[in-house]
Amino acid sequence: MRKLLVGLILVGLVAFVFAKVNFGSTQMTPAAEREFMIRLLGDFSKRSGVQIEFLNFEYTDLLSRVEAEQKAGRIVLNLIADLQSGLNTMGASGFLADLSGVKFEGRTFVPTFERYTYVGKEKVFIPWLQATYAMAINKKAFDYLPKGLTQQDVINGTEKWTYDALLEWAKNLQEKTKQPQLGFPLGPRGLWHRFLHGHIYPSYTGAQAVKFDSVKAIDMWNYMRELFKYVHPACTTWDNMDQPLLRGEVMIAWDHTARLKQAIVERPNDFVVVPVPRGPMGRGYIIVLVGLSVPKNADMTEPLKVLDFLTSPEAQTAILENVGFFPVVQEAIGRIPEGGLKILAEGVVRQSSTPDSIVCFIPGLGAKGGEFNETYRQAFTRIVFNKEDPAKVIAELAEKIRQLFKEVKAPLPEPDSSLF
Repeated sequence: MRKLLVGLILVGLVAFVFAKVNFGSTQMTPAAEREFMIRLLGDFSKRSGVQIEFLNFEYTDLLSRVEAEQKAGRIVLNLIADLQSGLNTMGASGFLADLSGVKFEGRTFVPTFERYTYVGKEKVFIPWLQATYAMAINKKAFDYLPKGLTQQDVINGTEKWTYDALLEWAKNLQEKTKQPQLGFPLGPRGLWHRFLHGHIYPSYTGAQAVKFDSVKAIDMWNYMRELFKYVHPACTTWDNMDQPLLRGEVMIAWDHTARLKQAIVERPNDFVVVPVPRGPMGRGYIIVLVGLSVPKNADMTEPLKVLDFLTSPEAQTAILENVGFFPVVQEAIGRIPEGGLKILAEGVVRQSSTPDSIVCFIPGLGAKGGEFNETYRQAFTRIVFNKEDPAKVIAELAEKIRQLFKEVKAPLPEPDSSLF
């Protein structure tokens, strides 16, 4: 009788563990973000009765924990959040459940992200959050559009919104306002390297790294030389583009959305956020994509309720307003109050919904990431500012790029990895 009682108690404890959602996340780790998530999940728990514990992990620690639980056959973490790269690694190792059959009502996920949620034929995560880079336009700049390009082309990212069109627009602006009106963050702490490897390179070559020294790359560098005739010379001192926009030094600027935010929030009636232009190969841009997964062999009942909530327009809007990650569901846009955040979110979702998207992920080079970034900046300085021969410069630096991936034994980032 005593053994039976102990057995029943153990069964009850196991059932309790599995009825609870133990949510392991590499995201929302800063104190303010963690506090927000605990409040958000707590409010959902009160309404739904689902018990949730929010647990923060470092990237490598989450992978180790999920792997250990799978090998032990005892799943405690039954919902996880991580970057796309981490979830794909876990999925490729067979640690994550296939979510192909999971559907949510009233939810239109950005189609561009869908192909990155699969490992083979299995859908290993559901998109949750995104962060990205985009262009901010002072509405006065639309008075100087080149022939054949409309305001709606730019705002919606149509096939007419190209880098050639940007060049003509920048030329018009400079000729008619008597000063350069295009700006990029080339300062020492600016994110200019992200534009080079994750935007202009894939737009012209279809890749970030593997076509660094291609013929198409030479075309791109020749284009950059021409474009920089119309870029504000003070850009080498700018780390963020919000202040140059607010000061009226430029009308068109590219940067990370977090570094454009202040200008948009302070003067929402003056600016619009738009997709980046497209090049000969498509519209390249960097996405930081966060997903939600359920580990294999976990009971999905309660975790899917939380996953459903976290991807709802309600939760997506709350996360944008409090933390700054952008929605991955189109219905969230209608819930965002009018103002700067809505302008930012509309631009981000429009960009990620363009049919010619070439989504790029930042390479996972660890401590070598700085060398990777600096190599692109060095190529730019030598070719555009110092007028060195593009073919010679990129031939010299291409081997350095290739060697970085070999030294770290890092996989190629998207879109490069999809070429093989």
